[in-house]
Amino acid sequence: MHAAHLVVASVTILLNAGIAAADFARAKFVLANSAAVQVPQSWLPKLGALKAAGALGLLIGLLGIRFIGIAAAVGLVLFYIGAIIAHVRTRQYRTIVGPGLFLAFAVATLVLDLASCPRA
Repeated sequence: MHAAHLVVASVTILLNAGIAAADFARAKFVLANSAAVQVPQSWLPKLGALKAAGALGLLIGLLGIRFIGIAAAVGLVLFYIGAIIAHVRTRQYRTIVGPGLFLAFAVATLVLDLASCPRA
């Protein structure tokens, strides 16, 4: 279980750090996607900061402070549920795969975080 947790959490960290960097850099695909789902460009730094904080929290969790990792995974799950809702609300189904993938990794990381917690 530990190896799976390490791999899945690491991929989740890398994905979120990468998309946070794209948000901060205002990458063309990020601008197009945010416009399509009616998210103002002024929100991009805040959204990028949330993704970066999630990635950092997962890393801290892997390094031993488990409750931080679990809290970060919960935060990312909620964040990407919101992203899915934004896509559905604006009927942007063509680009829903991205947030769906990020949500799937966040959920998998959360499940593995919880499964690897010591039992009382």
